[in-house]
Amino acid sequence: MPATTLKAPAGHGRAAHLRDACRRYGIVAVLVLLCAALSFATPYFLTLGNIADILRQTSINGILAVGMTYVVLTAGIDLSVGATLALAGIVSASLVTGPHAVSPALGLLAGLLVGAGIGAVNGLLVARLSIPPFVATLGMLSVARGLTYIYNDGMPVTDLPDAYLGIGTGTVAGVPVPIAMFAAVVALFWFVLRYTTYGRYVYAVGGNVKSAKTSGISTGKIIFSAYVIGGLLAGLAGIILAARTTSALPQAGVSYELDAIAAVVIGGTSLSGGQGGVVGTLLGALLIGVINNGLNLLGVSSYYQQIAKGLIIVLAVLIDVARKQQR
Repeated sequence: MPATTLKAPAGHGRAAHLRDACRRYGIVAVLVLLCAALSFATPYFLTLGNIADILRQTSINGILAVGMTYVVLTAGIDLSVGATLALAGIVSASLVTGPHAVSPALGLLAGLLVGAGIGAVNGLLVARLSIPPFVATLGMLSVARGLTYIYNDGMPVTDLPDAYLGIGTGTVAGVPVPIAMFAAVVALFWFVLRYTTYGRYVYAVGGNVKSAKTSGISTGKIIFSAYVIGGLLAGLAGIILAARTTSALPQAGVSYELDAIAAVVIGGTSLSGGQGGVVGTLLGALLIGVINNGLNLLGVSSYYQQIAKGLIIVLAVLIDVARKQQR
């Protein structure tokens, strides 16, 4: 009897191909369609000045979201990044002002160390003490926010030197510094995830922590390092925000963690860990930035914008659940 080969129905193959295309390029298509719609809705959207504003505004959330990507890839979450941003920004700004001011470079380093320090505490709570990430970082959110108000008695830090303000308002070869720093962060951390052993370990831990441990990976150190990266980038975002707004506010960064998580999940990183990447997060952050900018140009109330953001987060989670069910 001749051997027969079972073939999948053509329609099934086309459906699978369509699902794969949507998974790979769906967010790009949505971003393009949204930009096209907004360009017709308002003549101010596709101007060079407005595009630069979108990129500058996206740089803060984008940097936060890159750090959040590493945390989520290990099947964690960090709810403290907004408060970390505020504390790092106000500490950094305070050090470069007043009679005992240090150089902007030292102020920048101090802000980064504050962010990395908070990330390290989160990492120890999660990796060493096995506290659920949601609980550990929710507690740290409250602690960091309280420390921010205590640090300067709830007052903003103003009169920042021009050299420090250049971090948020200056340009490099005609490119605004926040955009250049965002691009550098994306490039560096994309490369680490894509081409280094450490990046492979991050995916392995998020995919199956027990199998990763059996393979000889120090899972605790990988999880710890992911939270340190998240805190470090939150500190950088806080410094840029303080320099952009010319003052460090203790209430800065409220709800920023929601935008960062939304950018990560919209970009295709699974909340279960082990799947996703920095490029998707970049697209997710740009999509949120375009939505925020478009709603502002259309004169939509900030109250309705909050509703829109909430719906986006819920939709992103539903999409993530659907992806897991398909796998």
